[in-house]
Amino acid sequence: MTRIQNKIALITGAAGGFGEGIARLFAAEGARVLIADLDGERAMHVAESIGPSAQAVRCDVSIADDVNTAVDACVKAFGVPDIVVNNAGTTHRNQPMLEVDEATFDRVFNVNVKSIFHMTRAVVPLMRERRSGSIINIGSTAGLRPRPGLTWYNASKGAVNLLSKSMAAELGPDNIRVNAICPVMGATGLIEQFLGVPDTPENRAKIVASIPLGRMSTPEDVANAALWLASDASAFITGVELPVDGGRTI
Repeated sequence: MTRIQNKIALITGAAGGFGEGIARLFAAEGARVLIADLDGERAMHVAESIGPSAQAVRCDVSIADDVNTAVDACVKAFGVPDIVVNNAGTTHRNQPMLEVDEATFDRVFNVNVKSIFHMTRAVVPLMRERRSGSIINIGSTAGLRPRPGLTWYNASKGAVNLLSKSMAAELGPDNIRVNAICPVMGATGLIEQFLGVPDTPENRAKIVASIPLGRMSTPEDVANAALWLASDASAFITGVELPVDGGRTI
């Protein structure tokens, strides 16, 4: 039996990277999936490749109206989401903190943190009516053991990690679980910005050297963790910061 059969999931930033991996695994495990992404065309392509159990909507997660539209699209296509994965994220280039300008700072916090504010306001009332739900926020090892040069990104992920625990404490009486997944760096579209230098095997090797299991994270690694947190197998788990990091934060 598939682990989230007939569940409804809304996943942001799911047109690529970790989000796409989560969407594909959730669909394979029996869920109906709404893919929300700033790149609407790519989101549509991913949904079409998954099949009738997936739909797509263009969504800028930093804008409340876009998030509300995505939730409405999920409700109309499939129903009230049982699972929400706040995966959409961005970063600034790895560089000294004083070289990051205010507009870039605002963008990082709007996409990584304010987006969860918008999504929470849109979906929690619906989950409360049903007295059930699993919210999974994609934090980062950057919020647990930060690397130099990514100070403002690290801070945004620290906020994601902590707000996940606070949400869990507040929403527990409504039977809404909230957890954070904290991946180590993966080979996603943001890798060159995280590195701050060209994406070469030599520069990747410097990152891998800090990970005891000897490799970066993959969309499959993150998707498997998200599947567990979305399923009834983790019914008594809430408020955790789950490192998916090959031992990076030991």
